[in-house]
Amino acid sequence: MRLMCLATTILLIIVIALSATASAVPDAAFPITVENCGISTAYTDAPRRAFTMNQAATEIMLALGLHDRIAGTAFLDDAILPEFEDAYNAIPVRATAYPTRDELLGARPDFVYAAYPSAFSYELPGMRDLLQSGTASYLSPSGCHRRNPASSESTEVVFGEIRDIARIFGVLPRAEQLISAYRSDLDSISNKIGAVTTPPRVFWWDSGMPPSVAGCCGAPNEILRLAGAQNVFHDVRGTWGTVSWDEVIARNPEVIVLVDASWAPAAQKRQWLLADARLAGIDAVKHRRFVTVSFSDATPGVRNIATVRKVAAALYPERFNTNQAQNSTIK
Repeated sequence: MRLMCLATTILLIIVIALSATASAVPDAAFPITVENCGISTAYTDAPRRAFTMNQAATEIMLALGLHDRIAGTAFLDDAILPEFEDAYNAIPVRATAYPTRDELLGARPDFVYAAYPSAFSYELPGMRDLLQSGTASYLSPSGCHRRNPASSESTEVVFGEIRDIARIFGVLPRAEQLISAYRSDLDSISNKIGAVTTPPRVFWWDSGMPPSVAGCCGAPNEILRLAGAQNVFHDVRGTWGTVSWDEVIARNPEVIVLVDASWAPAAQKRQWLLADARLAGIDAVKHRRFVTVSFSDATPGVRNIATVRKVAAALYPERFNTNQAQNSTIK
């Protein structure tokens, strides 16, 4: 439903995808050099057989119209975005989790792209062999170990990643079109929110007991900022942090964002919050102000802008159109 609010962006993605199908010729000259996680990699030509190890990486490739360059994919955390279903279903090799050695090496990839550093662990069967063979690789900048955990991670980090992948595959103009559409969406959201004197205090609960919460510097904190909200744990260092329930009570959030994941369903978290007598005095619990987002919504990638709109429409329903308010309102 949140995608209905992004018709312009979706139409642009479809146009880009169709143009990619019409021509397999890269849009840019090679060689190029791309720096990723402190490592410079030279490309003399665009990869032809990419393997995407995580959903966020897969969806960036699909948003750029590069489905025909994906030889295999793995690890869906949620359903693929509807506008990418047909392209995703045409990809010949996939695994429900990280691939086995045979699945990975059997795809004969010349490029491996991941959203999380766990994808490049030498403990993953076949990864050591693959990387030692000289296969090129790319890790989402948000997953780089050298990234400063106290620095704010803005949407520019995602836009930079989209540009990197587009450069590697020789389709940079597609990235610039896509990013331009996302910027327009963000401007539209900001204009609808307008001036905010006192932003609502929001607690973003990922999973766990005690809770793992959005800290100062990851995509969830950025989503809240762009949605006109204040993260009640904005002072927690890093993307995620673990806090006590006493701290949650003391900060008294007005709204709680519940991340829905197969291993930590939002419905279960909501039920627990409403059942625990200690939490009854929290404003968000007392007034049942909950917003549900998927795990993939919070992963840096092409879903983030739509998630900003969903959260903003829930916090400020009167400032968004009727359908949005109905689809996104706090429940």
